[in-house]
Amino acid sequence: MLSIDSLHVSYGGVQAVRGISMEIPDGKVVAVLGSNGAGKTTLLRAISGTLKLHRGRVESGSVSFDGAELTGRDPAETVRMGLVQVPEGRRIFGRLTVEENLRAGGMGSKDKTAKAKAQQRVFELFPVLQERSAQRGGLLSGGEQQMLAIGRALMASPKLLLLDEPSLGLAPRIIGQIGEVIAEINRQGTSVLLVEQNATMALGVADLAYVLDVGEVSLSGDARELARTDEVQRLYLGHDSEEAHAAPRVASGRTLTRWTS
Repeated sequence: MLSIDSLHVSYGGVQAVRGISMEIPDGKVVAVLGSNGAGKTTLLRAISGTLKLHRGRVESGSVSFDGAELTGRDPAETVRMGLVQVPEGRRIFGRLTVEENLRAGGMGSKDKTAKAKAQQRVFELFPVLQERSAQRGGLLSGGEQQMLAIGRALMASPKLLLLDEPSLGLAPRIIGQIGEVIAEINRQGTSVLLVEQNATMALGVADLAYVLDVGEVSLSGDARELARTDEVQRLYLGHDSEEAHAAPRVASGRTLTRWTS
């Protein structure tokens, strides 16, 4: 589905991504782990076409989606192709209502039936959004704003959903529910590229994982196998090698616990 080959990205001549190559297969959840400054957000910007908005540029390499090159495309065109990003920090429209935020997410489609179906999907995933559809987005809790940000992205009916730090600043209970929602979105047929610092949640829901270190891929492979490695245990899961164990797994057939607040 998505293929990244020897990608180099810089900001003002300073390299942020250095030769990254990775594959995001159709129908999978792929996690990208790494500390602050590892290049995770830059990677998503290069995929979604928003890199220029942050004064970054692709120096070399390629990003392709279903065989079509993405580098240099307008972000709106990328969305029409089926890639939608949920940015770090949620970035909802605080003065607009929940319903208006969702409408904004579906503006690229003229198919009223498809938009109605997408909205129904969002309300099934997040019933609280339907209950608060007339409430301004800025008055929602942090967890509810994250629901709205994900729901707004789903209004475009993406083939691949790009999630940038969806657990950031949220309570542990809400973070666990995020993992369940990601698994459910994937079960419904949407592939997911998940950028996260919370390795326990990310590795628990992902099929494959990559670890970035100073703009380069340092580890990659099956998410469960990576969770057992000494390096991931020590750096991201907070365990010594003697205490190594796999991250909790969100079962693919699990019934979703509805995220209500």
